[in-house]
Amino acid sequence: MEGHIQREIQKSLLNDFFKGKVIILAGARQVGKTTLVETILKGKEGLISFNADNPTDRGKLEKKDLEQLTSIIGNAKVIFIDEAQKVVDIGNTLKLLIDHYGKEKQIIATGSSSLNLLSNTSESLTGRKYVYELYSLSVREIYFEDEHLRLDKELDDLLIYGSYPEIYLSSVENKQRLLIEITNSYLYQDILELEQVRNPETLNKLLSAIALQIGSEVSLSELGKTVNLDLKTVERYIDLLEKNYVLFRLPPYYTNQRKTLSKLNKFYFYDLGIRNALINNFNNLDKRSDVGGLWENFLIVERMKLRRYKRMYAKQYFWKTYDGSEVDLVEQVAEKLHGYEIKWGRERSSPKTWLEYPNSSYEVVNKENFKSFLEV
Repeated sequence: MEGHIQREIQKSLLNDFFKGKVIILAGARQVGKTTLVETILKGKEGLISFNADNPTDRGKLEKKDLEQLTSIIGNAKVIFIDEAQKVVDIGNTLKLLIDHYGKEKQIIATGSSSLNLLSNTSESLTGRKYVYELYSLSVREIYFEDEHLRLDKELDDLLIYGSYPEIYLSSVENKQRLLIEITNSYLYQDILELEQVRNPETLNKLLSAIALQIGSEVSLSELGKTVNLDLKTVERYIDLLEKNYVLFRLPPYYTNQRKTLSKLNKFYFYDLGIRNALINNFNNLDKRSDVGGLWENFLIVERMKLRRYKRMYAKQYFWKTYDGSEVDLVEQVAEKLHGYEIKWGRERSSPKTWLEYPNSSYEVVNKENFKSFLEV
């Protein structure tokens, strides 16, 4: 079903074929990586596929020399390795293949753990790879330019159930069930299997505590006290959750000026359906006290998808001062600072101290103008 929605990176990814680079497609489980690759490869001749979730396929690629690998691949023109992070020493395997075949064959590997896939291939594949990241469906992928009314109608559901492909295309009756299944079965799978973390319940408690603080600064030491973990373990777990595409951090923007209040991070979820499943809250927005945080998370992650898919590079922060001034999202592009205040309602504020920064701008983003902010 997900194949009916074309992904934004599909054309770019296809254009990078046969240029002498390994294509790596990373992202959380269930966001549609395999479907995207299969869509691109549909009808192509000379394809050989390996699913590293399958021990037999995994064994074909592990600890093999070049002669063994070329024997396995044969005359195939395209080599597809799914869930490649599970292959021991995958970086070396990919290096052997790309150095031998160059532009003659195309190698594409997907993975749901950037720690195991990207980190283990970064050194061995320097200058030999193109890296793409795929996220749950973006509003630009779901809605066309003339579908603003449909977006308005479905906005509440996006904030409650997120936009994993299977979730978005399911009936409302099935969304909660599927989200709970993903949270229980897939969310920590690579962390538990690959990172020697044996206690999913502790991860769940940590994530639930963070989930209750979206839109707020998070003290890791306080988190540790809440879930009974030492600071070093909390930092390690959060690092794993970031590298497995569960959540990401927004650091504070500050200079040496003393008026800057916060040096704590904020944390947001790549998908709000996962966030709401963790705290078991699928209530309608009119019955919730966290609408502001949901709206903030939604716009920040959608803006991040937009920038990464269109390669509009920017450093992202938030900003807060002692005098109570706050900017929810700061995008730094070269020397320019673009500040965005995210509001669910229509209220407006004017952080004069923010505009004291050279080359700074300020805009309120609300339900009336968010579509232009996300370029829908």
